[in-house]
Amino acid sequence: MAAGAEGVAGAEDVVGAEGFARAGVVEVRADGAWGRGADAEVRAYAADVRAAVRHPLAFLGSARPWRCLLFVLAGLPLGLTVLAALAAVLEVALVLTPTGVGLFLPLGCLLLGLPTARIEVRRLRLLGVRQGLPRQRLPLGPGLRGWSRARLGEPATWWQCGYALVLGTLYAGAGALLLALLAFAGVLVVTPLVVWALAPETVMIVPGRPVPGAWAGLWCTGAGLLLVVVLAWPTLLLAAAEARLARAMLAPRAGDRVIELTRSRVRLADAFEAERRRIERDLHDGAQQQLVALTMTLGLARMELGEEEAPGAALVERARGEAWRALEQLRELVRGIHPQVLTDHGLRAAVEEVARRGPLPVRVDIALPHRLPARVESTAYFTITEALTNAVRHSGGTEAVVSARLRGGRLVLRVRDDGLGGADPAAGSGLLGLAERLAVLDGRLEVSSPKGGPTEVRAEVPCEE
Repeated sequence: MAAGAEGVAGAEDVVGAEGFARAGVVEVRADGAWGRGADAEVRAYAADVRAAVRHPLAFLGSARPWRCLLFVLAGLPLGLTVLAALAAVLEVALVLTPTGVGLFLPLGCLLLGLPTARIEVRRLRLLGVRQGLPRQRLPLGPGLRGWSRARLGEPATWWQCGYALVLGTLYAGAGALLLALLAFAGVLVVTPLVVWALAPETVMIVPGRPVPGAWAGLWCTGAGLLLVVVLAWPTLLLAAAEARLARAMLAPRAGDRVIELTRSRVRLADAFEAERRRIERDLHDGAQQQLVALTMTLGLARMELGEEEAPGAALVERARGEAWRALEQLRELVRGIHPQVLTDHGLRAAVEEVARRGPLPVRVDIALPHRLPARVESTAYFTITEALTNAVRHSGGTEAVVSARLRGGRLVLRVRDDGLGGADPAAGSGLLGLAERLAVLDGRLEVSSPKGGPTEVRAEVPCEE
């Protein structure tokens, strides 16, 4: 079954009632989420056990018992290896404690969970479970020390270490007991061969009561086969419990995924912002300078021609005017992509320039203690300019006020106009675009625009580095 389908692994191996079609464990999507959700996960495990009891023949006739047995036995050497490694590290730590080195060795035990978790993810595939691991943070410095600091600072490392401890103690012990019982059942099954070879006539099972060898062998074989059948259910329980524990302790937390999505979103915003700045520099230093040189050349040519009635003078003057208009349009385009004044002088200077160029009187009240991160300044600038553009186009007001303050690690923006109000985000006024731009940085947008005005656009942007 493909990862991501809403179903259970191993359903094709089960024959019989529909209730046992979920025998084993629930399949997990490739992103680490349960196919049926967290609440359905508990019901699925309970349904597996009940179905195995209600339909034993369907359970025994499927491949599920063998897959569960292979899963448990595959984890036994891993658990014993982890237990031996932990014991060795702790013993060496006790010996080296007087030197001071032994105090740091137990921290190395935490890192044992990393390879254990990777092996467990692959072992879970024996049950049809597709599970991911939390994404690791980047090293906090060069070399092994920086890598170790990053790992020890992650909650996932501690969860994986805890899982390794449980695997090396409880589950290793349970697996060893299960293996011993299976070995004992195997001995009982092969007992007839031993009986017929050593005591073909009689066997003393109970003192003073000899039993014919053939009957004794059949009794032992039946007991061994019955024990093998009975052990199928504890094997299912142990495999299901271990898979559930692995899901609880090794799978990425929802909070971790949210944090990673937020970080990736910020990285994407930074990449877009860097590309905007590159385009702005290319236009400013390339095409814009060439247009300036062209207008100057045309001006010199016009001066050389002298009289307005000279041949070609009108064409040169017209070309010069077109070049100036193209230059002005290019400057407007550059300012729309990323204004240079924002990079050089910050948010207040950039907004003041917009206010000077706009047709609507704007009072700028921006008081910030320091420069903000580039992505925050850019988002704030375009939020303010879009809100002012809406005020000019739709409000019919006579004045606008722009304010910005830092409060509790968040930049709070307000753009207020004294227009007619009634702004509707669904009417294509650009407010939806503002909200989407702010959401990239985990910001928020609030609009108050009653009929008759005034209209106030309030935006908040986190601005911690």
